[in-house]
Amino acid sequence: MEPFKTLSATAAPLDMANVNTDQIFPARYIRKPRGPGYAPYVFHDLRFAEDGGARPGFVLNQPHYDGARILVADANFGCGSSREGAVYALQDYGIKAVIAPSFGDIFAANALKNGLLTVCLATEIAARLRAELATAKEPVMTIDLAAQRIAGPGGTELGFEIDPFDKECVLEGLNEIDLSLRHEAEIARFEINYRRQFPWLFGAAAK
Repeated sequence: MEPFKTLSATAAPLDMANVNTDQIFPARYIRKPRGPGYAPYVFHDLRFAEDGGARPGFVLNQPHYDGARILVADANFGCGSSREGAVYALQDYGIKAVIAPSFGDIFAANALKNGLLTVCLATEIAARLRAELATAKEPVMTIDLAAQRIAGPGGTELGFEIDPFDKECVLEGLNEIDLSLRHEAEIARFEINYRRQFPWLFGAAAK
C-alpha cells in the first residue's frame, strides 16, 4: 500500500457524530469487488437525493471543499458493521486521513490495513478544527506523520498520539503480507527444519 509521510491538502469538516459504515458505504453496494470505481459510493445517500441529484448541503458537495483529502469528523466515526468497503470508498474518493475524537474499532483496524490514516484528537480540539475549516478562506491542513504534528487552517499547531507499530506500518506502507515477508528467510528456515523433523506429515522421507 502507499506510504503516508506528509500531507498538505484541503480538509472538509463533517459535523456528524456516530457516522456508521452503512452511511459511509451503503450495504447495497457490497457486492462490488475491490477495485477502481468505489468513489461514487462514498457517503452515497448523504451526498445524493433519491433522484440522483447532489445534496448541496452535504460538505463534500460544496465547491469550497472540492478535492478534499482530509476529513475532520465528530466522535465514533466508522461505527457499526464490519465493512472494509467503507475504507475502500473513502480512499478511492481521495480521502487519505480522517481526524475524529474516536473511531469504531473495526473501522480503525481496516483503515490501518489499507493505509488510511486515522488520528484521534480531543472532542473540543476536533470541534475547533471543524469550526476553523468552516470559515477558512482556504481550508487547508497539513499532517506530518513522522513528527506527529498537525497544522490547522488558522495556524493552529497540534500534536497527536499514535501507536508506534501503527505509525511504522502507515509510514512505510506495510500491510500484513509485507510484515510477514520481512521474516521470509526465517519462515523458509523453519519450513525446512519442520519437514526434516516431521517428514511423514508431507508423505515423503526427510530431505
